[in-house]
Amino acid sequence: MKQNYLFLMFCTLVLLVNCKGGDDTITPEDAKPISTGTVEGKVFAKNGTKPIGGAIVFTVDNKNQVYHTYSNADGTFSLTAPEGNTTLHIQTGNGLNFRTEIPVTVKRNETTSVAGKDSKLNQVAKIAYVEGSYDEIETIIANLGYTATEISYHDLKNLNTISQYDIIFLNCGSRNFTQTGTNTPGNDLSVFANLSTFITNGGSIYTSDWAAAYLVGGDRNVLSCGPGAGFIDFTQVCFTNSGSIGMYDNCSISNTAMAASIGFNTLDIQYDQPLWDKIQYHDPLFWEVLVQKGNEPLMIRTNKYTNKNAPKITVGTASNNNHMTICHHTSSGNNITITINQNAWSAHQAHGDYVGACSGNTGSGNIYYTTFHNHASGNIGKTGPILEYVILNL
Repeated sequence: MKQNYLFLMFCTLVLLVNCKGGDDTITPEDAKPISTGTVEGKVFAKNGTKPIGGAIVFTVDNKNQVYHTYSNADGTFSLTAPEGNTTLHIQTGNGLNFRTEIPVTVKRNETTSVAGKDSKLNQVAKIAYVEGSYDEIETIIANLGYTATEISYHDLKNLNTISQYDIIFLNCGSRNFTQTGTNTPGNDLSVFANLSTFITNGGSIYTSDWAAAYLVGGDRNVLSCGPGAGFIDFTQVCFTNSGSIGMYDNCSISNTAMAASIGFNTLDIQYDQPLWDKIQYHDPLFWEVLVQKGNEPLMIRTNKYTNKNAPKITVGTASNNNHMTICHHTSSGNNITITINQNAWSAHQAHGDYVGACSGNTGSGNIYYTTFHNHASGNIGKTGPILEYVILNL
C-alpha cells in the first residue's frame, strides 16, 4: 500500500513538472488580461463644423491587433483601446483619400477625450472636377473645407494630367466636351481609354445625370442600350434620357452603411430638370444600388471595374504618402478595409491580412453614378448629405 502511495506521488510530481514546459507554455505575462481605457471624440470635416458619420476609428497594438469602431451620424465615437501611447486613426472610404492620425495616451479604466480641432478629417487626395452646367459638386467639396482643381474636358485626353489626381468629378452638363461645344464626349476614344486606365490603377470618378455619356459613350441623349464607344459595356449598364421634372417621394437608401452614416434611410428627391438620364438596366453583380425608388435605381456604384489591357501607371498621391490599403482580419472573424503605413505591412501580412479592399477588385477605384445632383439653385435638401458621403467615400 505504501509503495502504491509513493508511486502516485511520483507520478503527480512528473505531471506538475511537465505542465511548466513545452511549446504550449502560457507565461504569467501572456496570461495577464489586457488593460484598456476609452477614447472618445467627434469627427468633423475640415471646416470644423460638419460632423462626419461612418468614419472608421481605430488603433493598433504592438501585436497588430486592431481595435476599431465607427462614428455615429452626429460624428461622435467611443473606442475601447489598450493602455499606453498609441496612434488614433480616423478614415473614411478606404482611407487613401481622407484620413487623420492623432497621438493619444490611453489610461487604464479612464476616458480620454480627443479635441475637435484634432479630429478633423484631413484631405490626402488630389481632387479634380470638370465644370458643369447643372451640377456643381465642387461647391459641396468647398463647403466641407476641402479643395478641388478645375480641369477641362480636353485635359481628360492627357493621361499624364489626370493621373496626378486621385478623384475626378464629372459634373452633369460638363462644358466644352468637344471643340464644337456640344454636351457629349461622343466617340472620343482617348477620353474613354484614359478614364479606363485611371480607374483600373486606383483612381475614382463621380458622374451625374448627363455625364453618363462618360461611361457608355454617345451624346447626352443616351437612348440606346446597344454597343457604344464608352469604356463600360452596355451589358453592365445602360441609360435612357427620359426623366421628367417632378418629385420622387419616399426614396430609400439601400446601403446600410450610408444610411447609418447620414442618419436617415428615406428621402424625397426633387428633379428640377427635364430629360435626365434614367438607369434603364444595371448588372447587379457589377453595380451596387445605393439609392432607389421602389425597384428603380437612382444612385449606383462599383469597385469591380478593371481593364486587363490598361497600362500600369501611378495614380494620385497614394504612393507619395507611403500608405497602402489592406483588408484586415479582426479577432471576431470580420474583415475591415483600412489604410496603413507601408512599414507596418509585413506584420499585418503575417497576421493573414492582404493587400487591397475587402471587396471589389484589388487596386481598382470606385465609379459612382447618380441621377440626381446639387441643383444650380443650391436647393438640394436631403440629397446634400448623400453627396457629402459620396465625396468622402470615393
